[in-house]
Amino acid sequence: MTSTAFDSTARAVGAAASEPASDTADAVAPATASSPAVALTIAGSEATGGAGAQADLKTFQELGVFGIANLTCIVSFDPKDNWNHRFVPVDPHVIADQLEATTAAYGAASGAPAVLDTVKIGMLGSPATISTVASALAGGQFANVVLDPVLICKGQEPGHALDTDQALKSQILPLATFVTPNHFEAESLSGLDITDVESLKAAAVRIHELSGAAVLAKGGVRLEGPDAVDVYYDGETLEVLSAPKVGDVAVSGAGCSLAAAVTAELAKGATPLAAARTAKEFVTAGIRNRVASGAPFDALWQGGPR
Repeated sequence: MTSTAFDSTARAVGAAASEPASDTADAVAPATASSPAVALTIAGSEATGGAGAQADLKTFQELGVFGIANLTCIVSFDPKDNWNHRFVPVDPHVIADQLEATTAAYGAASGAPAVLDTVKIGMLGSPATISTVASALAGGQFANVVLDPVLICKGQEPGHALDTDQALKSQILPLATFVTPNHFEAESLSGLDITDVESLKAAAVRIHELSGAAVLAKGGVRLEGPDAVDVYYDGETLEVLSAPKVGDVAVSGAGCSLAAAVTAELAKGATPLAAARTAKEFVTAGIRNRVASGAPFDALWQGGPR
């Protein structure tokens, strides 16, 4: 998928380079092209590059949005232990420092030409991190809060993981304007068993009722049938988004990239439904053009739509 913003900027730079500068000031004058939309991801770093903040930033770039990442944790798979997660949290003070710097540079009071009002929340990983992020979001400076509700934080002991899940539901979910749960997360948030498209619809409706947010509930490869099915619901519109499955195994980064694509489109001014549709197409193309490695899983390629 070719970014219009990238193309227009490239043409402007090329045109400027072909014209002789009248003086030194003209030669070093900054470009006057309009600033791109800005979006923030608050998420973990995933060392192989397929998921987490790395996937988010690549998605933002492909969709023509200037991306910023504030890291919450470092995740590295352990090839010596069946590729299980190794999880290291970032100190809450460091997270708060990142958020302070980001909002000072691009927030409503910054004077930046493109104001940051759209954020994606990915893996937070601990109750302390969740409290830090919730405090930042509660200021109301973000019009769009896209939550990818990572309810299972692999690499943690079960009791801590449960505390994290409960904190996410109580502190972050009420602040979200758009939620993108996968099959397991949709079951956990809704309290429903999801076995087919009809129960996925019911889960999307229930999650909206609980949160007030627009919901894109992902069935993906978990539901039987030839299509990967997701359900969008915002309190008024219920729409089934489907595309032929590309294999029957989940691909690393698909969920992160879907939420990031929604975030990018909202930052550019799209409606939630239009953002969901674009995100579905973007991720389907990225799965079709997946990247293989020595790990026992493939990764979505954000450049797939191109």
